[in-house]
Amino acid sequence: MRTGILSAALAFLCWGLFPLYFHALKEVPPAQIMGHRVLWSLLFLVIVLTIRQQWKWLGALRQQPRVVASFALSALLLSFNWLLYIWAVNSGHVIEASLGYFINPLFNVMLGFLILKERLRIVQWLAIGLATCGVLWLTWQAGRMPWIALALAASFGGYGLLRKTASLGALEGLSFETMLLFPFALGFVIWLSMTGDNAFLNTPSNSTRALLIASGPITAIPLLLFASGARKIPLSVLGLLQYIGPTIQLSLGIFLFHEAFTQERMIGFAIIWGALALYAAEGLLRRK
Repeated sequence: MRTGILSAALAFLCWGLFPLYFHALKEVPPAQIMGHRVLWSLLFLVIVLTIRQQWKWLGALRQQPRVVASFALSALLLSFNWLLYIWAVNSGHVIEASLGYFINPLFNVMLGFLILKERLRIVQWLAIGLATCGVLWLTWQAGRMPWIALALAASFGGYGLLRKTASLGALEGLSFETMLLFPFALGFVIWLSMTGDNAFLNTPSNSTRALLIASGPITAIPLLLFASGARKIPLSVLGLLQYIGPTIQLSLGIFLFHEAFTQERMIGFAIIWGALALYAAEGLLRRK
């Protein structure tokens, strides 16, 4: 339990600081960052698997088509979440991206209810209803649905659910997801190179190349920590720890990137924070 909490907390700390990393790569288009993340992540994971001599699981997957299909879906959700988040950060939507991860714990609760048949208590229903009111308020004030936040919350909630119920361990599961994405990423990068649009080759900055190469361990390590922690702790505890990441992201969006945080927007966030506080307090009191 303690190891799971520590692993998940470190993962969310890393993700909270991700806007700093992606902002440093602002000159590189989001799709290219995504492609390089897959390529360098696989290289990093292959090195780790080779050092640990941990390859036997791969052959066994030939007899497990359902497992392969499950990881294909989780890889799709993960790649969508990555691409949208990179675009949001580099397009000046760090605050709205943080909102997605604030409401993600409540998505986890609903997925637990709908998929895992977990029973929801009255206070949990109240928290979900209150958060819905906050989202509706933000929609009314902005004149549009906060689709970035909702898409991030839904995709990462679905990914977390699939990894929690996965039959492979953290390292094997992430490696297999990355292997499934690798042919698409490689083909995309080759096409960029042939058309002369590969930022890795064209950039005059060695630091940009170094940051793209570093995307391997920077991507893989938090995901390994998250997957490991998610398998060892209840979904409710995982939801509480998840507040670490968006809190850091929100602070960066306001104080470092100077994104607009109007009074109306603050009211919407406050309603959602109230829902999260209600959910967290009820969970802590129940555990005590």
